[in-house]
Amino acid sequence: MHITFKLYASLTEYLPPEARRGNAVQLELPEGSTVAQAVEPYGLPMNLVHLVLVNGTFVPAEQRATRELVEGDVLAIWPPIAGG
Repeated sequence: MHITFKLYASLTEYLPPEARRGNAVQLELPEGSTVAQAVEPYGLPMNLVHLVLVNGTFVPAEQRATRELVEGDVLAIWPPIAGG
C-alpha cells in the first residue's frame, strides 16, 4: 500500500534531503502496517512525536502501535511547539 508521510517543523530533518523542502515522502508499506511501524525507520525521538494525525484525525499515543494504515492515508506528525 502507498501512503503520504509528512513531518513538520524541526522533524523535517528526519526526512531524506530531497523530501525536506516539501516536508513529505511517499511510502510503500506492507498491508496492515501501523502508525508506529511507518515512523520507526525514520528514527524520530519519541519525545518529539507529539501531534500525530491520520487524514486529519488525531491518533493518541496509546493507539499508535495498533492503528493500522490503509492505502492512500496521509500520516502527519508535529513536534511539541512552544510559543508566547
